[in-house]
Amino acid sequence: MSDTATLERRAAILEISANGRRLEGYAATFGTETRIGNRFVEVIMPGAFSASLKAGGDILALVDHDATRVLARTRSGTLRLSEDTRGLAFSLDLPGTTAGRDVLALAERGDLGGMSFGFSVRKNGESWLGDRRELHAVDLFEISVVSAFPAYPDTSVAARSRLAFSPRLAIARRYLDLMEAMR
Repeated sequence: MSDTATLERRAAILEISANGRRLEGYAATFGTETRIGNRFVEVIMPGAFSASLKAGGDILALVDHDATRVLARTRSGTLRLSEDTRGLAFSLDLPGTTAGRDVLALAERGDLGGMSFGFSVRKNGESWLGDRRELHAVDLFEISVVSAFPAYPDTSVAARSRLAFSPRLAIARRYLDLMEAMR
């Protein structure tokens, strides 16, 4: 990351189901308006992550943006990222570490708060219309499983279990209801 780049972080609500030692879902979704503090509205546009993903840099998966709690990384192949029509999809293999076991247990119980991502805006990668910011091109540094209230309401994460697929838990609905009540 260059000295002039500003690292930003965004989080979103998640949905959880169980199946193995793998988490899957969306770290960011396209076209969803999200209020960032009381300062502005932000929308991630389709293709915003494509240049960063094509560059092939090492992107980490962390717990709560904590670099001491690494879950996976693209360089080792334990984190896989792609863009589709919905957003930034991810699949990560959880390690047998304390952090990995804790995240899996919390995911299976429905106790996680969402997904987040750390990024900086590329040169000419944003546009503004009043207090609305559109992100067109960003450099992605990390995605994180977060325990706090997220900024983006439409992301998802699923814990995949080897035994059987279970339906998505009601965690997403609880958080959506909570966020709606807070408006």
